[in-house]
Amino acid sequence: MNISIICVGKLKEAFWKDAAGEYIKRLGRFGKVSITELAESKTDDISEESSRICQKLAEIGRGSSASFIFALDIGGKSYSSEAFAEKINNLGISGISNLIFVIGGSNGYDDSVRALANERISFSDFTFPHQLMRVILLEQIYRSFKINANEKYHK
Repeated sequence: MNISIICVGKLKEAFWKDAAGEYIKRLGRFGKVSITELAESKTDDISEESSRICQKLAEIGRGSSASFIFALDIGGKSYSSEAFAEKINNLGISGISNLIFVIGGSNGYDDSVRALANERISFSDFTFPHQLMRVILLEQIYRSFKINANEKYHK
């Protein structure tokens, strides 16, 4: 399985980079992980950032039937870890080989990104810094693969 994460902004602090790197390393046994960091708008213009996201989605396979796009969105569907693992497993069974996740910048993204997503998902009603959200997302993807492999993982 290929896992692509498109994010607005970079991980600046070493602790975020280290945490993300650890989960990327762990996920390596389950598939290929790629992270694309897009530039943040200097003017907090979400349409500019959204345009960059849409362009990147077009480049990495929006039209491919083997791709599924999850947009992280506070208004999206919430999953338990087990249900998220089941969703990923079912996508794989149905022939999806590319999972694409979108994390907007600190100002989010506009409806053009939502329109391209196959599904919008939410991890909480809370708002998280986008750097932390990347680590949380990577951990939950890793947890999903561990669950699907029937391997033990801390609860």
